[in-house]
Amino acid sequence: MIRKAKTENGWVAGIPAADPRITAFKGVPFAAPPVGENRWRAPQPAADWEGVRECYTFAPISVQDVPGLDPDNLYSREWNVDPDIPMSEDCLYLNIWTPAKSADEKLPVLVWFFGGGLVVGNTAEMEFDGERIARRGVIVVSVNYRLNVFGFLCHPQLLKEQPDAPTNFGHLDQSYGVRWVKRNIAAFGGDPDNITIGGQSAGGISVCAHFASPQNEGLFQKGIIMSGMACDVYHTFRFIQSLDQALETGKRFFDFLGVKTLEEARALDAFYLRDQLQKFKGMWNTVIDGRFLTEEYDACLITGRRLPGPIMVGCTSNETGPAVPAANMDEFRAFITRTFGDAAAEEYMAIVGEDFNRAMEMTKINNVEVAARAMKQSEEAVGAEYPLYYYMFDPEMPGWDNAGTFHSSDLWFFFETLAKCWRPFVGKHYDLARQMCNYWANFIRSGDPNGLDADGTPMPEWKPMTGSEENAVRFGDKVVPYVDDQNQLLHFLVRKWREQFN
Repeated sequence: MIRKAKTENGWVAGIPAADPRITAFKGVPFAAPPVGENRWRAPQPAADWEGVRECYTFAPISVQDVPGLDPDNLYSREWNVDPDIPMSEDCLYLNIWTPAKSADEKLPVLVWFFGGGLVVGNTAEMEFDGERIARRGVIVVSVNYRLNVFGFLCHPQLLKEQPDAPTNFGHLDQSYGVRWVKRNIAAFGGDPDNITIGGQSAGGISVCAHFASPQNEGLFQKGIIMSGMACDVYHTFRFIQSLDQALETGKRFFDFLGVKTLEEARALDAFYLRDQLQKFKGMWNTVIDGRFLTEEYDACLITGRRLPGPIMVGCTSNETGPAVPAANMDEFRAFITRTFGDAAAEEYMAIVGEDFNRAMEMTKINNVEVAARAMKQSEEAVGAEYPLYYYMFDPEMPGWDNAGTFHSSDLWFFFETLAKCWRPFVGKHYDLARQMCNYWANFIRSGDPNGLDADGTPMPEWKPMTGSEENAVRFGDKVVPYVDDQNQLLHFLVRKWREQFN
């Protein structure tokens, strides 16, 4: 087994995982600490070290609200269970799980971005243990990155000081981590030309952004987008800012802090800054900065101008788009008319009918499915036909809280880490997790999720989506086809979402 490896900065030593055939390297520096003058700068090269660096434990998580303090919070029960987890602005480290016995094996690589709204989250969350995927011949790398104001501040002084990287530092950290992997993963038995980037929630949104970034050409070959691709067809939510919006937020934050210069702001204590965020109303997320992103990532994905490669996309069955903001049918009709115009509104109303409660229920369309279908249809229209595999996660989820298939619940299954969860999973859940992890590993390896189960029998076939055929799978108590082709409203919204970018 590879227990030591030589990176560009020096030797690192890993530790046997629970399965000793897997070696885990935790807390490997991939960039210089983003502190002092490096706060709010693009990531800089890590320093060299002498001797062998012991990479046995996770590095501190990015500065954020202390996790696990609210016992009523679902995620405090689920995995944010340790309020004492170390936290530091010095956070640019990654973790590697490798099954390789030698450096010449050229194994496929998954680079994982965690979720959390780009404001919280970390690589040490227990559902992200890469060991089970590594047992399938895949190297797993999880990359930590800057969050909230540390990762996404934009300010006129930053734009003047560093016009090539004025914001999106969290995304630049992610990209820098992938570049580190491309340069170094061969030492861990990996193939630098077979890299899949993946993420869930804000991590999935990050994957969308990276597929839309002109700076990333040739950096990766495939993508996994879990609960991160969605469409704002009703214009009720946005998870991206214009440069002007971000600059205005940055100016307001400096005024709120009572600082006038970058030097003053960089001198403030990191935890003081974090605590001030709780009192300040502002967005900290992806910015169309003209450098990392030159336009909305939605526009790139929906028009076939994204970076090439197969994509796997899906969500949980409890995830639906926001309902129409209306209290009665008059408000409902008025909102639809404002959103789509008179003619399209009549078509919409003919689909949902005049019963208010029924109409409101019908509007709970899965925005991820709408976005995936629209993207596939648009790609076929321009001849950019990369395989797209869509899934719906919908098993029975045990637990006294009756949480159902909540946002993020599929992570336990794809990483096959159910044994770490408090929920009383039984045999059918473990069978499903084994198959889901198999599909993942196959996709990471070849861009096709299909293959054999542990007993050598073929798993249920998962066909790629086409513009006219959904070909999705439903991960229920078993793996079965998922068909939703009779939903007229879904097809209407797919068409309207495509029209926004054409």
